[in-house]
Amino acid sequence: MGIDEVRDLCMGMTGVTEDMPYGPDVVTFRIEGKIFAMIGLERLPATIAVKLTPERNDELREQYDTVKPAYHCNKRHWSDIEIESHSGKDVAKWIREAYDLVISGLPKSLRMKYER
Repeated sequence: MGIDEVRDLCMGMTGVTEDMPYGPDVVTFRIEGKIFAMIGLERLPATIAVKLTPERNDELREQYDTVKPAYHCNKRHWSDIEIESHSGKDVAKWIREAYDLVISGLPKSLRMKYER
Protein backbone atom coordinates (compact mmCIF):
# COMPACT_ATOMS: atom_id res chain seq x y z
CA MET A 1 0.00 0.00 0.00
CA GLY A 2 1.35 3.40 -0.98
CA ILE A 3 0.53 6.97 -0.04
CA ASP A 4 -2.17 7.30 -2.71
CA GLU A 5 -3.94 4.17 -1.49
CA VAL A 6 -3.76 5.37 2.10
CA ARG A 7 -5.24 8.72 1.09
CA ASP A 8 -8.04 7.00 -0.86
CA LEU A 9 -8.79 4.77 2.14
CA CYS A 10 -8.97 7.69 4.55
CA MET A 11 -11.05 9.84 2.23
CA GLY A 12 -13.45 6.93 1.67
CA MET A 13 -14.48 6.96 5.33
CA THR A 14 -17.67 8.80 6.26
CA GLY A 15 -17.18 12.46 7.14
CA VAL A 16 -13.41 12.61 6.59
CA THR A 17 -11.78 15.83 5.43
CA GLU A 18 -8.17 16.51 4.59
CA ASP A 19 -6.00 19.59 4.90
CA MET A 20 -2.38 20.67 5.14
CA PRO A 21 -2.11 22.88 8.24
CA TYR A 22 1.56 22.03 8.83
CA GLY A 23 2.75 22.93 5.33
CA PRO A 24 2.78 21.37 1.89
CA ASP A 25 4.46 18.12 2.94
CA VAL A 26 2.00 16.86 5.59
CA VAL A 27 -1.58 15.84 4.83
CA THR A 28 -3.90 15.49 7.81
CA PHE A 29 -7.13 13.52 7.87
CA ARG A 30 -9.88 14.67 10.21
CA ILE A 31 -13.27 13.64 11.44
CA GLU A 32 -15.37 16.51 12.85
CA GLY A 33 -12.22 18.64 12.89
CA LYS A 34 -10.20 16.12 14.95
CA ILE A 35 -7.08 14.60 13.39
CA PHE A 36 -6.89 10.81 13.33
CA ALA A 37 -4.10 10.30 10.77
CA MET A 38 -1.31 12.20 9.00
CA ILE A 39 0.91 11.39 6.04
CA GLY A 40 4.34 12.96 5.61
CA LEU A 41 4.71 13.34 1.85
CA GLU A 42 8.48 13.90 1.93
CA ARG A 43 9.39 11.21 4.47
CA LEU A 44 11.18 8.07 3.43
CA PRO A 45 10.25 5.40 4.04
CA ALA A 46 6.62 6.41 3.53
CA THR A 47 4.81 6.60 6.85
CA ILE A 48 1.42 7.37 8.25
CA ALA A 49 0.97 8.67 11.78
CA VAL A 50 -2.14 7.30 13.46
CA LYS A 51 -3.76 8.13 16.79
CA LEU A 52 -4.23 5.02 18.92
CA THR A 53 -4.61 4.26 22.61
CA PRO A 54 -1.35 4.21 24.56
CA GLU A 55 -1.78 0.47 25.15
CA ARG A 56 -2.29 -0.25 21.45
CA ASN A 57 0.73 1.88 20.55
CA ASP A 58 2.89 -0.04 23.03
CA GLU A 59 1.63 -3.35 21.64
CA LEU A 60 2.37 -2.45 18.01
CA ARG A 61 5.79 -0.95 18.83
CA GLU A 62 6.78 -4.13 20.67
CA GLN A 63 5.58 -6.31 17.82
CA TYR A 64 7.01 -4.35 14.85
CA ASP A 65 10.29 -2.48 14.35
CA THR A 66 8.50 -0.43 11.69
CA VAL A 67 6.06 1.14 14.17
CA LYS A 68 7.65 3.96 16.15
CA PRO A 69 6.59 6.92 18.27
CA ALA A 70 5.32 9.59 15.88
CA TYR A 71 7.58 12.45 14.91
CA HIS A 72 6.43 15.81 16.38
CA CYS A 73 3.37 14.26 18.07
CA ASN A 74 2.46 13.05 21.54
CA LYS A 75 4.49 9.83 21.69
CA ARG A 76 1.98 8.03 23.90
CA HIS A 77 -0.96 8.60 21.58
CA TRP A 78 0.57 8.65 18.11
CA SER A 79 2.63 6.10 16.16
CA ASP A 80 4.40 6.35 12.81
CA ILE A 81 3.84 3.24 10.70
CA GLU A 82 6.00 2.47 7.67
CA ILE A 83 3.17 1.69 5.29
CA GLU A 84 5.13 -0.32 2.74
CA SER A 85 6.40 -2.68 5.45
CA HIS A 86 2.92 -3.93 6.32
CA SER A 87 0.04 -5.51 4.46
CA GLY A 88 -2.66 -3.21 3.16
CA LYS A 89 -5.09 -5.08 5.39
CA ASP A 90 -3.08 -4.26 8.54
CA VAL A 91 -2.60 -0.60 7.57
CA ALA A 92 -6.32 -0.28 6.84
CA LYS A 93 -7.14 -1.89 10.21
CA TRP A 94 -4.91 0.57 12.11
CA ILE A 95 -6.34 3.56 10.23
CA ARG A 96 -9.87 2.35 11.06
CA GLU A 97 -8.85 1.98 14.73
CA ALA A 98 -7.61 5.60 14.72
CA TYR A 99 -10.81 6.82 13.05
CA ASP A 100 -13.00 4.90 15.52
CA LEU A 101 -10.95 6.15 18.50
CA VAL A 102 -11.44 9.78 17.51
CA ILE A 103 -15.16 9.21 16.91
CA SER A 104 -15.45 7.61 20.36
CA GLY A 105 -14.20 10.86 21.90
CA LEU A 106 -16.74 13.07 20.15
CA PRO A 107 -19.84 14.38 21.91
CA LYS A 108 -22.74 11.93 21.69
CA SER A 109 -24.69 14.19 19.33
CA LEU A 110 -21.83 13.99 16.80
CA ARG A 111 -20.96 10.32 17.45
CA MET A 112 -24.46 9.25 16.48
CA LYS A 113 -23.83 10.38 12.89
CA TYR A 114 -21.12 7.74 12.54
CA GLU A 115 -22.60 4.73 14.31
CA ARG A 116 -22.42 1.63 12.15
